[in-house]
Parts: sequence; C-alpha cells; structure tokens
Amino acid sequence: MKMDLEFERKLTIPMETKQLFPVTAELASIVDARAQTLRDIFEGRDRRCLLIIGPCSADNPESVMEYLLRLREVQERVQDKLFIVPRVFSNKPRTSGEGYMGLVHQPDAAGRPDPFKGIIAVRSLHLRALRETGFTCADELLYPENHRYLDDLLAYVTVGARSVEDQQHRLTASGLGIPVGMKNPTHGDLEVMLNAIHAAQTGHSFIYRGWAVHSKGNPLAHAVLRGRTESGKMVPNYRYDDLRTLADSYLASGAQNPSILIDTSHANSGKDPFQQPAVVRDVIRSRQRDPELATLVKGFLVESYLEDGAQAPGGSVFGQSITDPCLGWDKTEHLIFEIADNM
Repeated sequence: MKMDLEFERKLTIPMETKQLFPVTAELASIVDARAQTLRDIFEGRDRRCLLIIGPCSADNPESVMEYLLRLREVQERVQDKLFIVPRVFSNKPRTSGEGYMGLVHQPDAAGRPDPFKGIIAVRSLHLRALRETGFTCADELLYPENHRYLDDLLAYVTVGARSVEDQQHRLTASGLGIPVGMKNPTHGDLEVMLNAIHAAQTGHSFIYRGWAVHSKGNPLAHAVLRGRTESGKMVPNYRYDDLRTLADSYLASGAQNPSILIDTSHANSGKDPFQQPAVVRDVIRSRQRDPELATLVKGFLVESYLEDGAQAPGGSVFGQSITDPCLGWDKTEHLIFEIADNM
C-alpha cells in the first residue's frame, strides 16, 4: 500500500540556500575562531564557563536580534569568565504533536505552516546574527537532515530528550564538527544518555540525505542534564548527588572529553523560569565543593528572552516567548554577572 501523504512542494536543497545566503570569508573566519574556542573549552584548555542562553524558541527575528544585541554588550563585559553561545532554536519539539513547532515550520507564528519560507527564514536569522553581533549560535538537532542548511553557521547543537534514543540522531551527531549536547531522556536514564554519547563519539557508515556516508566520530559529544519525569511529576537531576552519580559513570565509560552542561529549564526548574537562577547557584556550590565536578561541569543552558513569562502564539508582547516561559532581560543580565563572579 502506498504512503498516505500529500506532497505539497519540493523544498530548496542546502547548497541552493547557501548560495542565496552565503557566508563571506570574513564571516567564516569568525565561525572558525569561535569553533576553536568551543573545542578548547570541551578539551579543557579554556576554563571559562560556557553559557548557552536565549529564547525557548526563536519565533520573531526582530525580537531575537534585539536580544542578541543586548547579549553582545554583556559578553564583552564578562568575556574573561564566560563564553556565550546564544540559543537560536528554530525547531520546537511538541510532546503531544500539537502547537507551534518553530520558525522552520511557521515563519509567521500566527500563519499557516510554510517550511519553504521557514528554511530561508532560519538561515537568514543565523546569518544576520553572525553579521550583526559576531555570534555563532546554537540550535536543536530536531530534524537531522536539516542540519546541512546551517552547518557552516552553527556553533553548537543539542539532541533533545525525546530524540536522544533515536539512531539517526546519534549517527548524524557522529559526523558533526561541533559540540553536540546529548540530553538525558525524559525518564532520566543516564545509561541511555551515555550510550548516545558513545555512539556519537564513534565512527559509522549510514544513509544521510540520500547518500551513503561515513563519519569519524565526534569527540565533542557530551552530557546535558535536564531533569526527568516520574509518575507525571518533574524531578530535577542537577543536585550534588546527581552530579556525582553521573560523573562516576561518565568517567568509567571511557568517553572522550567528558563534559556536563546543566539545562536549568525543563524538569530541573519545573518549567518555572524564575527557578533557573536557583539551579545555577546550586550547581556552582557543587563545583566549589568538588574539584572533579569543577572540571567536568562546564556550563549551563538557560531559557531567557526580553520579557518574563510566555504568551500565546500571535501575542502582541515584543520579546516574550510563545512556547515555554522564559526569564526576562533584567533578571537574565543579573544572572550572567552572577555566574561570571562565581565560576
């Protein structure tokens, strides 16, 4: 029986999109320099704290750029202590399959889905961020085949809690030349996450975008703790005992460049954005208490935007999330300086 799908239109391929929105030699040098800094952080040569910070979902290019311009000013003030990679997440996984699914699906959050325009909107936004702020940014590897549209621009990607057990995500991660954060699954099993890291750090032969490809393995794949769900309740996994449990298993696994980032949102904060600073402070205390954790725990993921909270898609508040609620700018700026003073 044939597939019951309606094929609307053929999408632009990555090469065509890159030709329309090219990275100049000058911009490419910025991409390379920031990529080297991230390698140095994960390989232990640069001891600065890594901060992946920004909106839950990059829904409005204008408000995202306003946020990034403010973040650029802060980065210059804390650059000796922190290395900031903005979140420009263009895909939004949905637990139930319903709701706003990100800029790549809906370049107009109040309009109908249009992946053709969405692909162009996402590349345009990442390119604009690089050109106007000097930032290379982070995105989620929700659709592995889409990475090629941004592989010359991205600094960092995450593999989410619902994707980390998927073979194609693990195999694709093994062929990326940038750090890939493998989140623990929603049920919290650390072995699943460690297996994903091992798979991503190993070379493979597989099918990708209609090609037979070979990867060498990605030594920068690492762990991200985002909390877990038990019996319908969100349970954090960032506390000292959680970190020690992961550290012991992680170090025993023989993984290359063992590194941990803490996602301060999701189940770690109970999706309460105002609890994110408390998560950060608790982790900082654990690092100060345990020299081994001070080496392994390299930074944080924080959900932050111009305005506190969230609104419905199509809402009128400039710079307020239309997905998960975020920490507003004033609190964000204070948190960044607090991290810089204590890491």
